[in-house]
Amino acid sequence: MKIAIGTDHAGFLYKEKIKAFLISLGHEVKDFGTFNDASCDYPDFIIPVAQAVSSGEYKKGIVLGGSGNGEAIAANKVKGIRCAVCWNSISAEMARRHNDANVLSLGQRMIEEEKLLDIVQTWLETAFDGGRHQRRIEKIQEM
Repeated sequence: MKIAIGTDHAGFLYKEKIKAFLISLGHEVKDFGTFNDASCDYPDFIIPVAQAVSSGEYKKGIVLGGSGNGEAIAANKVKGIRCAVCWNSISAEMARRHNDANVLSLGQRMIEEEKLLDIVQTWLETAFDGGRHQRRIEKIQEM
């Protein structure tokens, strides 16, 4: 799968861990930056990830920051993006099953490192339930 990833300085360490994990699973990963932990502005890296997913060039995206909230807000400004902030595997599973989240937002300051890759793997492997949830997604897409 083609996956876009991006972060600001506050999520840099986790981005690098996720990127290596995704590559080890055989995914094609495009890193939109940042490429170090120097202070920077998250929209500069998050918006390009969201645009890459929205255009269809990448199937899914992962964005990171300190809390993941600002990153999700920025990503959700791009038409066609359904970005969910997840903090554990259950929230990641539900983001996919009920919301068909095509972008995952993670907060490095909010998630214990030993839980990180399980959250990512759960999000990647969980399918959208469709059904009544599809109707809701369609209503969001009409906006």
